[in-house]
Amino acid sequence: MEARRRQAARPVRRVERDPGAEWDADAWWARIPAVRAVLDAGLDLPAGVTFLVGENGSGKSTLIEALAQAYGLNVEGGSRAAMHRTRPTESPLGAALRLVRSPGGRGDAYFLRAETTHGLYTYLEALPDSPDSDLHERSHGEGFLAVLERKLARPGFYLLDEPEAALSFTSTLSLMSRLAALAEAGAQIVVATHSPVLTALPAATLLELGEHGIRTTAWPDLAVVDHFRAFLERPDRYLRHLLH
Repeated sequence: MEARRRQAARPVRRVERDPGAEWDADAWWARIPAVRAVLDAGLDLPAGVTFLVGENGSGKSTLIEALAQAYGLNVEGGSRAAMHRTRPTESPLGAALRLVRSPGGRGDAYFLRAETTHGLYTYLEALPDSPDSDLHERSHGEGFLAVLERKLARPGFYLLDEPEAALSFTSTLSLMSRLAALAEAGAQIVVATHSPVLTALPAATLLELGEHGIRTTAWPDLAVVDHFRAFLERPDRYLRHLLH
């Protein structure tokens, strides 16, 4: 019964191509296999936590940014009301997609993007009577965890792009605990990550992006897990090729 309740409460059921949108099939972003898979066949988003995993250039950030844009969130991070903007770097993919939503209000939503957190902190600190005036006084990781705790506080739709970039091993475990609690409360969270630690979160859905497009997989079968395991067991096998 609990699983059915959470599934029914997910804010976004599916992302798919908007049939009325115009887009360039030859654009660099449209040629990424994972992106093309979404444009061609759509992608169902389950309840709880979904991890997008893959090598650089596999389309993780491109898809996360597009989800944020399609949902009406600031693509440089923040909520629907966030107004800050620096240099646009996102693709036009978000305008070519539509989200199939669950009935009811949109609820809480937030996008945290590791590479643009400095601009987000500056924007939040400058707001009148801001409760976030301390973010730049904290370390990068401490500030990131503070925003997570303050902005991702209730069930809703949350997007994170490479959150582990700001975090130590111990802080990554804290993030895992936070994600687990949010999912248990009914939040729907999509995370783009390279972290073999973060992706070990029990009950999470793992989507591996690559030349194959997008496929569901299990944690032991992730390429990033295999690579890290092999390196930690015998770093010399890698280093003798890299350093000599």
